[in-house]
Amino acid sequence: MAVVLGYDESPGAARALRIAIEVAAAYGEELVLVYGAAAPGLRDGAEYRSHHDAIRQAGRTGLEHALTAAEAAGVPALVEVLDEKPAQALMDAADRHGGRVIVVGTWGESPMRGALLGSTPHKLLHMSTVPVLCVPTEEGAEEPRQEAEESRP
Repeated sequence: MAVVLGYDESPGAARALRIAIEVAAAYGEELVLVYGAAAPGLRDGAEYRSHHDAIRQAGRTGLEHALTAAEAAGVPALVEVLDEKPAQALMDAADRHGGRVIVVGTWGESPMRGALLGSTPHKLLHMSTVPVLCVPTEEGAEEPRQEAEESRP
């Protein structure tokens, strides 16, 4: 089994990486770092190939940073840059690697915005057969604690 992480170097993904490393270490499992690199537009022509190559390179660079963090924590990890949209890439990787859980970060967007625009966490929550752990950004995680502390006598 494995812990599958969608990683794109966003603030939400940075926190999700820390959580995914903790989960993988706790269960003694491999961490599969995934980047869905489907380029928008028609799949032909020089412009598409250029955009596709740039997206794949950005994904590889980001995943190398995540791989370094996993290795520093002593968690075995591997990297996959897939030519699919992010949600599909994560579900496919989870199927191939026997995913225990898919971990993704959130951007702190409203549920309505996610439903209308089709965020990756929203898609995963509705389509994945593997449990999905949605990790809020640091800012979103800190707000409730601060409010609770302020309300104490």
